[in-house]
Amino acid sequence: MNPVLPTLPVSEALPPLLKALGAGNSAVLVAPPGAGKTTLVPLALLDQPWRGDGRILLLEPRRLAARAAARRMASLLNEEPGETVGYAMRMERRVSARTRILVVTEGVLARMILDDAELSGIAAILFDEFHERSLDGDFGLALALDVQGALRPDLRLLVMSATLDGARVATLLGNTPVIESEGRAFPVELRHRDRPADQRIEDAMASACRDLLAQEPGSLLAFLPGQREIERTAEQLEGRIPANVDIVPLFGGLDGKAQDAAIRPAPEGRRKLVLATSIAETSITIDGVRVVIDSGLSRLPRYEPATGLTRLETVRASRASADQRAGRAGRTEPGVAVRLWRAEQTAGLPAFTPPEIVEADLSGLVLDCAVFGVSDPTTLSFLDPPPAPALAEARALLHELGAIDADGRLTETGAAMRKLSLPVRLAHMVAAAGDPLTAAELAILLTERGLGGTSIDLDQRLSRFRADRSPRAVAARKMAERLAQSAGRALRASNTASPGALLLLAYPDRVAKARGDYGRYVLANGRGAMVDAAEQLAKEQFLVVADLQGKAQGARIAAAAAVSEDDIRIQLGERFQTRTEAQFDPERRAVRVRETVRLGAIRLSERQLPAPKGGDADRAVIAAIREHGLDILDWDKPAATLRRRLAWLHKGLGEPWPAMDDDALLASLDDWLLPFLSGETSLARIGSETLCNGLMSLVPHEMQRKIGALAPTHFSAPSGSSVPIRYEEDQPVLAVRVQELFGLDTHPSIANGTVPLTLELLSPAHRPIQTTRDLPGFWRGSWADVRSDMRGRYPRHVWPENPREAQATNRAKPRGT
Repeated sequence: MNPVLPTLPVSEALPPLLKALGAGNSAVLVAPPGAGKTTLVPLALLDQPWRGDGRILLLEPRRLAARAAARRMASLLNEEPGETVGYAMRMERRVSARTRILVVTEGVLARMILDDAELSGIAAILFDEFHERSLDGDFGLALALDVQGALRPDLRLLVMSATLDGARVATLLGNTPVIESEGRAFPVELRHRDRPADQRIEDAMASACRDLLAQEPGSLLAFLPGQREIERTAEQLEGRIPANVDIVPLFGGLDGKAQDAAIRPAPEGRRKLVLATSIAETSITIDGVRVVIDSGLSRLPRYEPATGLTRLETVRASRASADQRAGRAGRTEPGVAVRLWRAEQTAGLPAFTPPEIVEADLSGLVLDCAVFGVSDPTTLSFLDPPPAPALAEARALLHELGAIDADGRLTETGAAMRKLSLPVRLAHMVAAAGDPLTAAELAILLTERGLGGTSIDLDQRLSRFRADRSPRAVAARKMAERLAQSAGRALRASNTASPGALLLLAYPDRVAKARGDYGRYVLANGRGAMVDAAEQLAKEQFLVVADLQGKAQGARIAAAAAVSEDDIRIQLGERFQTRTEAQFDPERRAVRVRETVRLGAIRLSERQLPAPKGGDADRAVIAAIREHGLDILDWDKPAATLRRRLAWLHKGLGEPWPAMDDDALLASLDDWLLPFLSGETSLARIGSETLCNGLMSLVPHEMQRKIGALAPTHFSAPSGSSVPIRYEEDQPVLAVRVQELFGLDTHPSIANGTVPLTLELLSPAHRPIQTTRDLPGFWRGSWADVRSDMRGRYPRHVWPENPREAQATNRAKPRGT
């Protein structure tokens, strides 16, 4: 076979590429968008002698790109897809015995390798648009390198990309040749149109679309972060743009026919306005587009190991993405690219979109590695190694689901899950369900966006899905039947399970219980979430949450099903924790004890227990203090003062003086407080003596007698008064009336004279008049001004010119003086 290929920008790179793959088994091709690498390179490899009769496998990051690439190559051969060029993906397959170029989505490769480690019948694997750095792409390349190195040195590997550090990938492939194609894109005029910070992106996009449609000819491609923004923008544009312009959405949740329609040329005499997500950035050409408007936003998955949730987060697009989006305007003719931000903001964008492997849920990868016989994924050749914390979380989840053993080896359950080619939680649900068909249908709904509608209630979506007669829904139901059959049991159980009960098998940590506020829930993993009060689900006491959107406690439930408490108790009873908890009753100043049954952060039931006595009472008091804090104790003046004195000694002198902060005392309650309790639950009986004895027990015996000397409670003033010292601040403070210090020419100090007190000198009315840490300097300096001011205010008190030689007093002048 020797097809006549069109001349495209990448054509000049084909000779060195063919030479590299003839001389070695791998290469890297870097070519800009529109160069033609996706369609020309696989066709150019058909007649290479090293191919023999083996197939060329072309990997694409998305189904839309896979279908488009296969159809384009087939058209160049004057054939239909399924002949020389075919494609295979979930729910869609056009392949025959004649197929020699097979276009697949990236996730297919790992399954092929795990089913046949030698990849029999495959001559070459082409990783297209590798710069997107999907988890499936990175993992597929790591597995392919392992196969090539151990079993198939003749297997050709070619990594193709538009924006990529080719040298880094070449090093991973064993210092393989890097071939670059400059490309010949048409010129694109770059413009900027700033969006005010308070303007919604759909408002700014609709305004820009109206203006550009009026100013520029041709079709227009607008990039928005997600489906919601696309739908809102379309609503604003409806009826407000020229009549010959068709508004066409393009996002992942559309069925294949709708996606294909979006990339077809506009009919004669009409124009298209394509509102797309990042799905349109690479791999496809939308004929007729010469104007691009870029919102500058992308929606990326972010995995949270702490909650086991993957949420979609709207972020600024990378500079590489912005360049690729702009390049769409120059694919077939000179064009215009408008960016909805200021030009100087471009420098602040991240250079590239982060690789998915560093932020993704890795449970599927770890399971596949276990199938492959690799217990440690880091031993494979990844461009960016998987993070250790994410691997640990993945192993923990798989072990909890029974998919791997303690050593990371695949179990029988794990093998059954692996056959289903589903995310691990959903695979476990289908594999363990008594009603595998309903479980498989739910799994399809959760992995194929748009099926069954958009309701957050999975019961409703399941009913609509079963009634849907569209080709996509029919294909999805057939896939559900195949998944159920793969689970190895009858399609229908005698008792059909509810969606909520089935979802417990996938998301036991996402059981949600209603809080006091209507529509608000707390999940077993501790996260808060909410449902719009108008939703029927908001009336349910318990839900199982399959999808959340948003952050922290303000997250919105995007997909869930109601579940009964009985189902929760039946299926998750082994996860329940029965605890005895101590509560503080502030009115009675006593500790009460209750028994609670919990599922993670959810309290399912509780009952009050009789008041404990003796050692049980003491332990309950300690537990209540740990939960509610030290403030529930009665820190009267002697106890509070001793604590502050000891805290000052610890801060100034360190060990062995004990720390007195809340954390330290709470951590050591068993050491200092428990031995001095009296076996009762009343906190009123824990008085100053108990607290002081407890705190003193933390001080080594030989140090206890030094407390009074180093940190005295009072200062003996020259007047004969015993004035208390405050230890609240970093420096101890002595608040004293100035007349009580007359005759003192040395500054008061503590800690054997090493720490001067901060003097807060008071007027006869106990109001501050001066703060000093140098009493002699005060007498010699500003005393004269203070004396002048105070004599007029307090004429009945003594204000000598030389206070160093005056008699200290704690009373006013005697009568008659």
